[in-house]
Amino acid sequence: MADGSALASTSNTTFSVTANVVSSCQISATALTFGTYTGSQTDATSTITATCTDTTAYTIGVSAGLGTGATVTSRRMSGPSADVLSYAIYREASRTTIWGTTIGTDTVASTGNGTAQAITVYGRLAAGQLPVPGAYSDTLTATITY
Repeated sequence: MADGSALASTSNTTFSVTANVVSSCQISATALTFGTYTGSQTDATSTITATCTDTTAYTIGVSAGLGTGATVTSRRMSGPSADVLSYAIYREASRTTIWGTTIGTDTVASTGNGTAQAITVYGRLAAGQLPVPGAYSDTLTATITY
């Protein structure tokens, strides 16, 4: 061709693009700190944070703790001279429903939305306990099932 233009040819193809998104969850928690106990009822809160993929159903259970003889209905912090300080954790602000480990019975259920979701833990030290002076502590394990 005298004008310098060339004839071009093209050919096309298609290809698929795929991905698989699996359900996943991460969990973290802040400390439940009651402060100084003077024999009066003492309440405190902490936060469990669940981050799950969008539409992923999950439940969170909380263990009885490590205190000798502890159950989810009677948790115990260990202190000096093998003394204990009993406490409870609840699933709501009215502190009437104990938080435990049995899915469908005493756990918290929700559905992930892809962002961090804060769940409040409501703790209570009952009035009238007579522990020896000193520092008391326990360790709880929060478990997310999805």
